[in-house]
Amino acid sequence: MKLHLSKTDGVNAFTGYGDGHVAVNGIEHRNNVTVLPGQILPEWTKASFDTLTEADFATLAGLRPEILLLGTGATLRWPNPALLQPLIAAGIGLEVMDTRAACRTYNILVAEGRHVAAAILI
Repeated sequence: MKLHLSKTDGVNAFTGYGDGHVAVNGIEHRNNVTVLPGQILPEWTKASFDTLTEADFATLAGLRPEILLLGTGATLRWPNPALLQPLIAAGIGLEVMDTRAACRTYNILVAEGRHVAAAILI
């Protein structure tokens, strides 16, 4: 599915998603990716949902977004709360959702000028 965002001047935005990929600014990513308004981290982790570690979340906390959207694939899955300590310590809000919802929500928050990050598990 293609997404359309009315205001993307100079910021990264999701432009599509499908089985096994997301597109950012028209470029497909088939591996885990983290997207911020001014930065893209391809393969922020090589982990699957079941093998995520606290270090993976420490990497995301180091990006210092005000809110982190975690896209967990085709279905919504909650990570073990023990893994989230780096986000809690940094005061970063977390929203967990399926990948499609994370892409749409990210685009809305970016259009509002928010400093958001979307960590997408493919």
